Amino acid sequence: MANLGFVGLGVMGSNMVERLLSKGHTVTGYNRTRGKAERLIQQGMRWAETPRAVAEAADVTLSMVTNSAALQAVAEGPDGMLAGLSRGKVLVDMSTVSPEFSRALACKVREKGADMVDSPVSGSVITLQQGKLSVMVAGRKETFEQVKPLLQDIGPKVTYVGDNGLALSMKIATNLSLAVQMMAFSEGVLLAEKSGIARETAVDVLVHSAVASPMVQYRGPFVLRMPDEAWFDVNMMQKDMLLALEMGRKLDVPLPTTAVANEFLTAARGMGLAKQDFACVFKVLAEMSGVEG
Repeated sequence: MANLGFVGLGVMGSNMVERLLSKGHTVTGYNRTRGKAERLIQQGMRWAETPRAVAEAADVTLSMVTNSAALQAVAEGPDGMLAGLSRGKVLVDMSTVSPEFSRALACKVREKGADMVDSPVSGSVITLQQGKLSVMVAGRKETFEQVKPLLQDIGPKVTYVGDNGLALSMKIATNLSLAVQMMAFSEGVLLAEKSGIARETAVDVLVHSAVASPMVQYRGPFVLRMPDEAWFDVNMMQKDMLLALEMGRKLDVPLPTTAVANEFLTAARGMGLAKQDFACVFKVLAEMSGVEG
């Protein structure tokens, strides 16, 4: 059983902590708002007042926050994770941020005598709860081997992809397909609906058809009823799409479907849907089609 820390207790982070606690690990946690942590504290998680206190208490600290700015906020400064790291400790950052920023942070971690891997995940709350999450890891191979058993307690598929930053590159390359698939699914539903097929029937057929990826299976029904709390909201999805488009520009890889899907996310924000799950691109396309979303 490991002595772990966790910084960032949002929807995914809190569910990860629950899995780690259920495996018998000790977990010390921090979140910007303590209210999100109360449920976990009742389950045995220890509360820390700062990210620094988490890193000081834990041998391995995991972090999962919104973006590069949020990661910088919890990592740096007198109360940040860097201040709490020391020789032999490990930081496992599971946030989806720019690979360049992650590499720079890894260098600062190593200056403390600690080590860091980037370890984003592919999946949703549902796949996490079902124990089907996929985890990508990049950094020193020996550190990967050290943290692999811990990450397998979060998701069974843990893949080493190379040097620091490359797990993030792989995550961004994966995530661009989420919005693209949701756009294509929405087009199919609306084409069927306007031809006279009930929306519920169209959704049922598509989520059991050859196009039904795991994402389509669990997110497709959102076009019938959006979740009360977004699993992955428009702003978060667009952050990943912009990271992909920037990578494409730097690497000379054209990303035409990514660019189109990104514009529909901008339209969703313009319609006041920024905090809804990104499946709300259906509403954007429905309105353009003269159909109530």
